[in-house]
Amino acid sequence: MDKRASWLKGVLDLLVLSCLTGGESYGYEIARRLDEAGLGQIKGGTLYPVLNRLEEAGLVEAEFRAAERGPGRRYYRLTQEGRQGLRDQSDAWLGFHRIVEELLNKKGENGA
Repeated sequence: MDKRASWLKGVLDLLVLSCLTGGESYGYEIARRLDEAGLGQIKGGTLYPVLNRLEEAGLVEAEFRAAERGPGRRYYRLTQEGRQGLRDQSDAWLGFHRIVEELLNKKGENGA
């Protein structure tokens, strides 16, 4: 089993919110940013449920726009609640990360 996939599942909402800090974006662009950051390819079947969940929670707003050519796109942007949620969740994640890092760095001290 790919451990990165299970780790990513726990933090994907936070990463999607962070992708929207610079302004609105659409699903494919968010997935591309995450891939370019080194997180691997996030498929639509994983990403769109996250976006829907964030929208239902009031953390993002979405707007469908028709395109001159090709299919239209649904654009997402952070709400004020989303910005606050991102700050709160980022602080919580970084605190969790520090604890995990400390424990992993101590592994040699305990004879492991």
